[in-house]
Amino acid sequence: MDATTADPLVLVLTTEADEGKADALAQALVEQGLAACVSRLPVRSTYRWQCQLESAQEVQLLIKTSRAGWPRLEQGLRALHSYDTPELLHWEAEASADYGAWVSESVAQAPQALS
Repeated sequence: MDATTADPLVLVLTTEADEGKADALAQALVEQGLAACVSRLPVRSTYRWQCQLESAQEVQLLIKTSRAGWPRLEQGLRALHSYDTPELLHWEAEASADYGAWVSESVAQAPQALS
């Protein structure tokens, strides 16, 4: 690893039913030190659920955490998410040293109780 890169970050993709739920989830994740940042975008999703073809407006969340923070974030998402079966896709990504350090510092706080 050279001076321009940091340890890999973990990016997590999920969706919520509406802006209010997405905002509440994003705020809880950041407040509780489970995520450094959450970006939100409106999306239209088409999927099969309980043998029915569905289409819905949702809000997609891109969540940034550290590799070490991923287990806590996954636990938090399962506890806080409004869906019974939330989308939880995650992968590692490289970041600049400064951004990676900021993410790591942001999620290195002692875990707080999930609400």
